[in-house]
Amino acid sequence: MNWSFNVSSCSPDSFYFASMYTKQEASLIKKRFWTNFGQYMKPVTGADGSKINWLNYKTGIRHIYFRMDADNKSASIAIEFRHPDTAMQLHYFEQLRPMKTLLEKMMGEEWDWHVQQTDEDGNTVSRISKTVDEVNIFNETDWPVIISFFKPRIMTLDEFWIGAKDMLGD
Repeated sequence: MNWSFNVSSCSPDSFYFASMYTKQEASLIKKRFWTNFGQYMKPVTGADGSKINWLNYKTGIRHIYFRMDADNKSASIAIEFRHPDTAMQLHYFEQLRPMKTLLEKMMGEEWDWHVQQTDEDGNTVSRISKTVDEVNIFNETDWPVIISFFKPRIMTLDEFWIGAKDMLGD
């Protein structure tokens, strides 16, 4: 068995998680969640009536992505700016700042705006995101909560993006 566990970053939760699943088992559970979510969202059309692959949302602008992620502690959704030219990344991010109030009004909640941070792979990324804590993708009883978190937000991002992407161009 190939166990994935880093003792140096040990917490009671991570120990429980790591002792429950191999890396392969964890990957299969995540794949099953995302497949289920994709099937659940498949009949849902975009704000403009078009068919959308919600799991691989096409923003229409290179280096800008909608990301959904979930692990054993939380779930998050984000607009990610991954342009390799950090000046362009900052430019795109700053172009959306005037729309912060509109985005948050449409969402009905505040989102976190993080400019040019380093991700786990050492890449510079800017993000506009929302996170829900205390959900676990490896616990199927949490799946309805995670789906209920993702669905309205990805749909509202789509609606927001119809107007916002025109401000950014390519």
